[in-house]
Amino acid sequence: MMKIKLTWAIVALLFAGLFVSCNNKNDDADLVGNWVEEPEFDGRPRANAVSFVIDGKAYMVGGYDGKNYFNDTWEYNPTDKQWRQQEDFPGTPRTSAIGFAVNGKGYMGTGSDGDLKLKDMWEFNPTGVPQWVQKADFEGKARYGALAFSVGDFGFVGTGYSNDGSEKDIWKYNPVDDTWTQVNSLIGSKRYDATVFVINNIAYIGTGINNGVFQNDFFSYDATNDSWTALAKLDVEDSYTITRSNAVAFELNGKGYIGTGSFNGIRSDFWEYNPNTDTWIEVTSLEGAARQDAIAFSIGEKAYVATGRNGNYYFDDIWYFEPGAIYNKED
Repeated sequence: MMKIKLTWAIVALLFAGLFVSCNNKNDDADLVGNWVEEPEFDGRPRANAVSFVIDGKAYMVGGYDGKNYFNDTWEYNPTDKQWRQQEDFPGTPRTSAIGFAVNGKGYMGTGSDGDLKLKDMWEFNPTGVPQWVQKADFEGKARYGALAFSVGDFGFVGTGYSNDGSEKDIWKYNPVDDTWTQVNSLIGSKRYDATVFVINNIAYIGTGINNGVFQNDFFSYDATNDSWTALAKLDVEDSYTITRSNAVAFELNGKGYIGTGSFNGIRSDFWEYNPNTDTWIEVTSLEGAARQDAIAFSIGEKAYVATGRNGNYYFDDIWYFEPGAIYNKED
């Protein structure tokens, strides 16, 4: 009799496990937002590219596909969903560089060519002849895996991995006189492969790795006053874990988002940040494959995630996210 009871107990546990597993696949039905796939990128699949937005169009530059370092430049027009190739980037083909846009021009620099860490900086003008012009070198150490953002008329570059290891310095770039000025460093740990988004001229920085440890601290930076504020940690036991590296981040409608990346495996989950309450909620996961080293950008009422990799598989797909839409697994 004991053997029969034990057998039925095992069967019951197996069915319970199957039920939980199946329900996990439908968890997104209870979350906010929807992802829709667009026609894939026209160029070669890649990861670790640079992106920036100018006048309602996104630009993607460079990247790596496991064998090749790229220097091609592409424009994405969300209106007609077309990718159009632009003038090739004339600098060294590279991976893990930074990009930002200020006053109708894009900027790209730092990164790695596989052998050397880089610190050159370039300006991209969609209507220029030529489109690319070299500018003053970044004045910090050569590095890859840095982050960049723009506030007002200035660009900012910082953190990353140099020949000395992880960094936490932040530098302000003035496009008018082509100069760099060091500002107050990140008040948290050094890091590389971190994320940043900007809401109402305040930058929010978190995630990344230092000394082999995923960083869970999160900060805001007021560029006007050159001041930092520590915010709620990115992990709460038994509640959520946003800690990761090689993720993407973007701003949309006054909220910040972090998703994909690497932490205990390659991820597809996304989280929404409310700066008014310093709180996070989970939203619908990217409906494409889990990935790291993708690009992300926002145009109008939509945010886009494209390219990236999962192990040695590199992607050329692009998805857009609408935070107020109802989840639809069929689109």
